[in-house]
Amino acid sequence: MFSQNIADELSIFLQQLEQRTALHAGYPYNLSCDYSTLTKFFNFLLNNAGDPFVEPDFGLHSRQFEQQVLAFFADIYRIEPENFWGYVTSGGTEGNFYGIFLGREVYPNGVLYSSQDSHYSIAKAARLYRMEHLVTDSQFNGEMDYEHFEQLIRARSDRPAIICLNIGTTVKGAIDNLEIVVDILNRNKIQNYYIHCDGALSGMMLPFLKGAPEINFNQPIDSVAISAKFIGSPLPCGVVLTKKHYVEKVETLIEYIGSKDTTILGSRNGHSSLILWHAIKTRGYSGFAREAATCIENARYLYKQLKLRRYPCLLNEFSNTVVFAKPSLQLIKRWQLAVLEDWAHIIVMQNIDKQKIDSFLDELDGVQGLQAG
Repeated sequence: MFSQNIADELSIFLQQLEQRTALHAGYPYNLSCDYSTLTKFFNFLLNNAGDPFVEPDFGLHSRQFEQQVLAFFADIYRIEPENFWGYVTSGGTEGNFYGIFLGREVYPNGVLYSSQDSHYSIAKAARLYRMEHLVTDSQFNGEMDYEHFEQLIRARSDRPAIICLNIGTTVKGAIDNLEIVVDILNRNKIQNYYIHCDGALSGMMLPFLKGAPEINFNQPIDSVAISAKFIGSPLPCGVVLTKKHYVEKVETLIEYIGSKDTTILGSRNGHSSLILWHAIKTRGYSGFAREAATCIENARYLYKQLKLRRYPCLLNEFSNTVVFAKPSLQLIKRWQLAVLEDWAHIIVMQNIDKQKIDSFLDELDGVQGLQAG
């Protein structure tokens, strides 16, 4: 009887997941992936504790796969193998924590700057690290207000600047302009600065989109955090990249694990590295480029259809986040839309095709018709 109860409970949960997945549109997750070939590895413990580039005494890990994943990201972010360091994180928040941590270690008296539209993990990191944190205004499209940023910088020109820039903001998918920010720093003679880029979702898309702004280590950035949301994974994870010489300043040798302590977390999920490796090997550069282009195309289709309906909406260039006036609560709950104040958004991922977009629009039309009647 107990075993049957377990089976029934799991069956109900599976049905709920299938239903929720079919109508999931408001959050940035690629739900179209299949990692069934890796299920046998979930019978094993994989703990990537310690530095990803140091072979530990502990043998149950997936470091060889993690290193290949990091090499892939180092390549698309244009940083030489001998100069970069990074690791597979538990997600974008940990990546942001790490980048800001390094910035503070390089400049202990630095001031952290981010925008109103930056992810909430930035303010959390500032609290954890007890850093002075100044928040700039944002433009309507979610991009940083550069005039306000310059005002804040000028008022503290005697202090180093630790700056978090967005490669796709959480709500509106806006990309902060690195070139403008660097010009402001130079104009105000700020020589000591550290730039961390919150790549979140778009950090995995931008390198594959033709004509997109280049944000990589050929420019004066110091670290980047990227979520695996676009790649797709049943386990939340991501990647953080930085320059090797920064990490050498903070590493500590831990004798009893036979490795260095260089990450935020001690134990790290080795299955995530295996999943990301599988995605990279099976889809590669060309596969990710096709997927990114399709997501952008479908986002533009949704935006165009909303404009034809004269429904208030916004779509930033090189973004798959379509923002629109908040619809009925019924529609929000049914399609699992993320909302902020008077706005909602759909993030057009690989599992959101034009057929699904049309289904949403039909329901939106129906609700609007009822409200008008």
